[in-house]
Amino acid sequence: MRDLRELDTLLARLDGAGYGAYRALKGGWAIGPGLELHVDHVQGDPFAAPSRVRVHLDAAYAGFDGALLQSEARRTGVAALLARVFSGADRPGHPSPPGARHPVGRRTEDGGAEGRGRGPGGRRGPGRAAEGRESGGSGRSGEIRMEHPGQVVGRQTAVQLHPDGEVEARFTVGLPARGRRILGRAARTLLTRTVPDRIEATLPAAAHDPRALLRAAETQEDQEALRSALLAAGLVAFIADGALLPRRSGRDDRPLPEEEAVLFRSPESLRVTLDTPNSGPITGMGIPEGVTLIVGGGFHGKSTLLRAIERGVRNHAPGDGRERVVTRADAVKVRAEDGRSVAGVDISPFIGELPGGRRTGAFTTPNASGSTSQAAAIMEALEVGASTLLVDEDTAATNLMIRDRRMQQLVPADREPITPFIDRVRALYREAGVSSVLVLGGSGDYLDVADTVLAMHDFHPTEVTARAREVAAATPTGREAGPDTFPWSRAERVPAPGSVSARRGRRPRRIRVHPGGILEFGEERIDLSSIEQIASEAELRTVGYALATLAESAIDGSRSIPEMVRELDARLDAEGLDVVAPSRPGTLAQIRPFEVAAALNRLRTLRLR
Repeated sequence: MRDLRELDTLLARLDGAGYGAYRALKGGWAIGPGLELHVDHVQGDPFAAPSRVRVHLDAAYAGFDGALLQSEARRTGVAALLARVFSGADRPGHPSPPGARHPVGRRTEDGGAEGRGRGPGGRRGPGRAAEGRESGGSGRSGEIRMEHPGQVVGRQTAVQLHPDGEVEARFTVGLPARGRRILGRAARTLLTRTVPDRIEATLPAAAHDPRALLRAAETQEDQEALRSALLAAGLVAFIADGALLPRRSGRDDRPLPEEEAVLFRSPESLRVTLDTPNSGPITGMGIPEGVTLIVGGGFHGKSTLLRAIERGVRNHAPGDGRERVVTRADAVKVRAEDGRSVAGVDISPFIGELPGGRRTGAFTTPNASGSTSQAAAIMEALEVGASTLLVDEDTAATNLMIRDRRMQQLVPADREPITPFIDRVRALYREAGVSSVLVLGGSGDYLDVADTVLAMHDFHPTEVTARAREVAAATPTGREAGPDTFPWSRAERVPAPGSVSARRGRRPRRIRVHPGGILEFGEERIDLSSIEQIASEAELRTVGYALATLAESAIDGSRSIPEMVRELDARLDAEGLDVVAPSRPGTLAQIRPFEVAAALNRLRTLRLR
């Protein structure tokens, strides 16, 4: 492996050369005791996607205490903290978490540093370069960028903390140029000073308050324990007392400032206590299995609570407010999606024979309606193994959710192919073991089928199950209930070879993420904007890579969708996220099989065997 002196000499020699000469940087460089820099990909020009690099910190240099390495959960929590601090300078308004040290100078509001202090190893600090960009140059010259983990804490490829205490970090740098000529001196400063200083200020244990590191590890471990306890306790979700659920906006997932928010407090009748390995017993509201309604007036917190529940399938960072809100990992949010593609889904439990004699046991359409799209989403979630369905009436198809007495009288049953969700929800739990949590503000008929009714008023929850039953008994709707069964065939669909491909032209894979939840996949664009449990662009990107991996190795005409996504999920657990991306980008994040299946199901080229 080449050393720092050779790197310095090479960059001096490259000064003024054509940009392509930067390819000489590829490979490994020992840039300090216990610190290696690997240049994996060199950008084609200063305006192209920046160059991909990795750094390795050996255990002695990284210096993490053994208590932080004891479990995967602890290591994952610490790695997320390191990624958040390293990338904090690249995201104004997202400062590093409390407890992170900034030994290279005074901390600024964007999480960077200024001044010329000394780092843990005595190296001079990065000054303003910590803000992510060396001044001057063309295109992306001098840019340092790492994928920010956001509020979610899970396995990711930006920073990994290994069981032996070694650290690997992946990020991009914009190699400096003016026009398309190499700026050798600027490149020397960037790679031999600015990058090592940023590493030293953010990645070793010495760069952080030990209490912040321990909190990151223990918070992650506690969330895993809480989620693991749900099944035995007969719960689908748990919201701890004191949780802060409201977010700053629909585009900003950070918590609302505490002085502006109402902290969650469980009603006594639903309060449970779950044990954690680090924080001891935690009290809060348990949502039991069965059919749960969240009711109340508009703007009183119904959807805010459901959003916290749907995001509880993943862990959150300390200080997020939802770090003690957990949901079973196989809970799936479903909604209507007008215009989506559906391929061979059995929606007959909800929608019978359509006009013209069109059967629905293997329903296919390039342009689903609200009711057919939601019925398909439900059956697709069940196919992959969902144990809980989450539904908000605001985003649901009304005619699939309810059909009141007056409409039953006006439109005879033999002219209505839809069996609404209200007539299947009880049997869905009784026969298939699938619970439902529904936000409702205008469908009082559901009081007849609910096991638990939770009312929200000014963001305060109250259990009103007994009162709901009294209202239902005193005010009968006269609605005729449908058949109390769930006729599910459980047939698994098998994709046809060649119907799924990430290839575009000569490129074997074309995967890009676009704003609004759009995944560019080969020649197609998959609209995943309605898959609300995808929490970040990194997760969306990983879904794309996972789908490409299935297309290349698993879609052979013999395996069903559930078999493929479960097998891939097991590989990701055992071998890591790099399984789906041999190029090893630092922009991937932990995903579930449900989101991979959702992307496959919405791919318009999908055909079944």
